[in-house]
Amino acid sequence: MAVTPANATTSRASRIEAALLALGIIVLVALPFFIYPIFVMKMMCFALFACAFNLLLGYTGLLSFGHAAFFGGAAYFTAHAVKEWGVGPEIGILIGVIGAAVLGVIIGFFAIRRQGIYFAMITLALSQMFFFFCVQADFTGGEDGIQGVPRGNFLGLLDLQDPHAMYYFVMANFLLGLFCVWRIVNSPFGMILRSIRENESRAISLGYSVQNYKLAAFVMSAALAGLAGAVKALVFQFATLTDVAWQMSGEVILMTLLGGIGTLVGPIFGAGFVVALQNMLATSAFPVTIATGLIFMICVLVFRRGVVGEIYAWLERRNTGNR
Repeated sequence: MAVTPANATTSRASRIEAALLALGIIVLVALPFFIYPIFVMKMMCFALFACAFNLLLGYTGLLSFGHAAFFGGAAYFTAHAVKEWGVGPEIGILIGVIGAAVLGVIIGFFAIRRQGIYFAMITLALSQMFFFFCVQADFTGGEDGIQGVPRGNFLGLLDLQDPHAMYYFVMANFLLGLFCVWRIVNSPFGMILRSIRENESRAISLGYSVQNYKLAAFVMSAALAGLAGAVKALVFQFATLTDVAWQMSGEVILMTLLGGIGTLVGPIFGAGFVVALQNMLATSAFPVTIATGLIFMICVLVFRRGVVGEIYAWLERRNTGNR
């Protein structure tokens, strides 16, 4: 079979992504011995959150303004289960993921009936409804949140109070979530999601139940975002209203757009950059919100495809020019 320029570019991008991911894993293994582990764990949690969001936006073409509900909701579910019910961290995370998936079914059921900005507004509205539920609900602790969440022991064998043990536990969850995203987008299901993104009318004409595929992608994205939120609750040992606020949804959109939608590495880069920037500006007088706003403007004006997306576009132009 002849190799077309598009296929060659895709293959080259895949090889680059694989090399970057392999290098990233090696770096992650060594990082806790050189950098404060909590900082890297936060990066991994938000990188997974961004990858989960990108599964919906980058590969299905659905822009959600309500993903904080799944991220923060799972954090609350996990924190409450671990602290009040005394379950282990593995069961607590499972409860958080299932809770986020259930929220995904409920919100997605209503949202996928509309397209474009209407879809985005419905996700935002339902997410805000969940936010106000968290403000009033007893199990969330209201404005105080749930604090003092114990990390416990993983399977009764690994003491997660140890910083390095907790680090590699978070790393394992991050790699598991990343593998799930990779497996989804590189499966026949992922190809159908791409076809829906590119031309929904044609996908319908081919006999695909577009609504069901959209809902499935929405629930998968919600569950993976829930995994990120559940792990974050154990890392910082608390869950607060910040995790379910609309600003969190805006933050993950920024991370994904900055790195590059529709790429596997892009959201990881975007999340790492934003978290590092927030950490740098935390002790300065310069407002973080202004910095993130400026970054968003630059990204929209200069890097329309995101940093990683622009690199892939350059590779495609270079490959086409050589032919």
